[in-house]
Amino acid sequence: MTPFLRSAIPTHRVLVRTVLTPLILAILMFDLAGCVTTDKSLVTGRKRAYGYSWAQEVQLGRENDAAIIAQYGLYDDPELTAYVDRLGQELVTYSEARAPSAPEEVRQTEFFFRVLDSPVVNAFALPGGYIYVTRGLMAHLDNEAQLAVVLGHEIGHVVGRHASIRAASQTFGQALLLGGAVGGQVLLGGDAASSILQGGSQVAQLAFLSYGRDDERESDDLGLKYGVQAGYDVDHAAEFFRSLKRLSENAGQSIPSFMSTHPDPGEREATIHARAAEWEATHGEGKTGQAEYLAQIDGIMAGENPRNGFTQDGVFYHPDLAFQFPVPADYQLINQPSQVVMVASDQGSAIRFYLESGVSSPREAAERFGAQEGVQVVQSGIGSAYGLPAQYVIVDAAGQDGSVTRARAQYIQYNGRIYAFLGLAAQANYAAREPGFVRAMQGFAPLRDPAVLNVQPRILQVREITTPAPFQNLIPSGGAGGFTAQELAILNQVELNEVIQAGTRLKFVN
Repeated sequence: MTPFLRSAIPTHRVLVRTVLTPLILAILMFDLAGCVTTDKSLVTGRKRAYGYSWAQEVQLGRENDAAIIAQYGLYDDPELTAYVDRLGQELVTYSEARAPSAPEEVRQTEFFFRVLDSPVVNAFALPGGYIYVTRGLMAHLDNEAQLAVVLGHEIGHVVGRHASIRAASQTFGQALLLGGAVGGQVLLGGDAASSILQGGSQVAQLAFLSYGRDDERESDDLGLKYGVQAGYDVDHAAEFFRSLKRLSENAGQSIPSFMSTHPDPGEREATIHARAAEWEATHGEGKTGQAEYLAQIDGIMAGENPRNGFTQDGVFYHPDLAFQFPVPADYQLINQPSQVVMVASDQGSAIRFYLESGVSSPREAAERFGAQEGVQVVQSGIGSAYGLPAQYVIVDAAGQDGSVTRARAQYIQYNGRIYAFLGLAAQANYAAREPGFVRAMQGFAPLRDPAVLNVQPRILQVREITTPAPFQNLIPSGGAGGFTAQELAILNQVELNEVIQAGTRLKFVN
């Protein structure tokens, strides 16, 4: 489904909250009282303190699953989704959630496995049995054994009730629980995402809290355990974590996305080798499942989907919805299914672009925005956007700490929809930021370029190598489909100068 049409987010009440993501809004608005309880750990059998009962954890997952899907979107590949679900459900049967000693309510809890339409290499879980992997992660895995360990790790977070343990030690309640559940893996664009949240409330920042290191190590061990019991050679998981380390180094970051809340990648790789050896000493060496896995991801989308919007030479293009607008200089753009967020490099301002709902004209939208409680209209009038019907309004809103945020909202009618821009900055800094806001808003225009309108996503293709050669010599002369040679090597979990033997199946991008 086309972004912006999955979820139209209307403007409501407190102005600064409009820069928060739909997921965080859902978390903040979901009201479920919790209190610290003591219960036996499903994993160790020892008494632990939990912030929520198991029934409440299930409710949390169920209520916020829709928000996760709205945030990222599901990858449209029923066969791949069914494959991930089959493996996940098999692993659950080996987990403590299905042990005879587990409470009946736990044994009856259904687990759900989703493939998200995101190129980011990531996996996470919500309490109560909701587990997510991205297509970006799927592309970077090399076999079924690796997928089993990743899914098993996330199952481990659920049965270990790690989010609830984290919540029990804090006083922030519901928002923290979801923060612990996602563990800093709500990937909205790295540092830019953090700056957006930091511009809002302290509660919103809790979405970037992590599980404890002990929780992560317990989940690693559980993932290996479930994988071995399902018959896999889990030692292969270390190769994937080595790839994550290479991804981070290649991007110039200390820790890649999936590892953001986990132990050091080097430590983790070594630990997995050691623990895998211990498990396999009692269960024997298992299967890899490489042929089956590569057959499943052959044809998966690789990298960003340009149909859903992309930035090139300082302009954001959306081929499916046929519009474009300029991105202000020194702003980082975060493209999400329900919105586009642009954040200044100094974090002093942000612009949100989204689809407005519940109004029939730009004027009606602007009037509704200006009529919010606690908002003072500074200026309003007819907007400019390549001759399209448009209306703008500038307002001030005071925060509880006495600070004042000034915002410029502009609404544009195009192809039967009302699109909205919202630029935000501290009142004292607004004058310096307004030219960037105006440039983006007034630069909104129909997209006419046939080359951009017809752009298609890159596809991962699996091919068998017939002649031995160094990997770098196997990259097609026409390039690597938008991937650098190093990125393609990481995708395949090989080195550039590594000699690839005949009969090996490799992933290329076309």
